[in-house]
Amino acid sequence: MSSIEMHAVTDVGVKRKHNEDCVGTTPELGFAVLADGMGGHNAGEVASAMAVEVTSRYLSSRLPKMSEAALDEDTGFAGESILAREGITMANNAIFEASQEKAECAGMGTTIVAAIFYADRLTAAHVGDSRIYRLRKDILSHVTEDHSLIQEQVRRGLLTADDARNSAIKNLVTRALGVEPDVEPDIVEDVVQAGDLYLMCSDGLTDVVPDEAIRLTLTQHIKDLRKSAAQLIQLANDAGGPDNISVILVKTQKHFHRKQNLLSKIFGR
Repeated sequence: MSSIEMHAVTDVGVKRKHNEDCVGTTPELGFAVLADGMGGHNAGEVASAMAVEVTSRYLSSRLPKMSEAALDEDTGFAGESILAREGITMANNAIFEASQEKAECAGMGTTIVAAIFYADRLTAAHVGDSRIYRLRKDILSHVTEDHSLIQEQVRRGLLTADDARNSAIKNLVTRALGVEPDVEPDIVEDVVQAGDLYLMCSDGLTDVVPDEAIRLTLTQHIKDLRKSAAQLIQLANDAGGPDNISVILVKTQKHFHRKQNLLSKIFGR
């Protein structure tokens, strides 16, 4: 995309005393990362910050050296997918080691979702129940699928999406970053069209705000990402704000080449 706009915001919510979510955007390289931490005391905050920092640092060091949409011969995935997987693996290692070495960090972990935009593609890599949605021509669709016990039941047709939102086990994830020595992120690739709006978010939004309300908000404020993000945060807080809430919005327009973008660092040129 020649013109790609990103806006990120995170909010503590109504009932939590501190924020264990973390967000990071690097629009000049076309990527964003969001993490939702878990663990005793402030350990979740440590885990999410490490996840975003390690993954972002790795992608920042490697993406400029990669040719557009290079394919890996073994997997068929674009090279960006391989980098996303490697970055998340490095973050998992760092968090797991810290949890083993520091008593105050024992048992900490985090979700993570990373999105890389290049040429006319999106590569998404994720672990846990933080999500990516895509709004295209007023239709909101899921790009990622949660790693959670409740999602397994929805997938099997045992529960509806509304049932899942009200379930007592909706926050039990089946995969998280930093809790085991190894983790396998899911990789999703999507073809991007001009005018698409992508939403990355933590479950502090999706646990209390239905998809239809998200769709209506994004559609109403599609030309103003700041207002759209602020309205999503407000909706979650109006619904009780039981958890931290994080939102990253990415609006795409025309195609761009990363090398040109790096040289100019000015979108729309």
